[in-house]
Amino acid sequence: MSFLIRVQLPDRPGALGAVATALGTTGADILSVDVVERSCGIAIDDLVVELPSGRLPDILITAAESVEGVEVDAVRPYAGVLDTHRELELVEQVAADPSHGLEIFTEGVPKIIRAGWAIVLAQHNDHPEQLAASTAAPETSAIDLPWWPLRRATILDGEEGWVPEPWRELGTELAATPLGTSEKALLVGRPGGPMFRAAEVARLEHMAGIIAVVLSR
Repeated sequence: MSFLIRVQLPDRPGALGAVATALGTTGADILSVDVVERSCGIAIDDLVVELPSGRLPDILITAAESVEGVEVDAVRPYAGVLDTHRELELVEQVAADPSHGLEIFTEGVPKIIRAGWAIVLAQHNDHPEQLAASTAAPETSAIDLPWWPLRRATILDGEEGWVPEPWRELGTELAATPLGTSEKALLVGRPGGPMFRAAEVARLEHMAGIIAVVLSR
């Protein structure tokens, strides 16, 4: 089974290699590595690993944190491996079929930023109306959004009162970004974490801006 493990580690030569070696002792096979963020001598990396059948993901945490200076932010099951060309492919798909562009974009975003689901919302009579949703997206019809309208991409508090109870029970991390206008927003959820980082939210905002331009033509 594949797992996504997010680690904080010293941003120095050999640190990631040491983590990879430690994970290898558990029998884990590293499928991909993605640098999420770097700042102040610390790197945040996402590793997708394949763990042999019957082994619990807890051993990944123990192994990774056996390396000095390493902390594990989260471990969760993960279906699929990051494709670094996926962003360009998604823009091309939207441009090729703009009449279904929102649906294509919303379905593709979770695969790029490793989220569980995505929803596009628009203002309608002062209430959010769902325009598109990915396959795994939850219902949103009764949600009141106190952060609406949205001026720029932001990380949302998944424990606030407006968040539906099922989302909170799953420990869903949330982020949102305007989609061409403050009256339209992309909301993404990551059940079970890890939390969204500033670099990821900036990436989300950048993607949404490109897609909004493509769809406006």
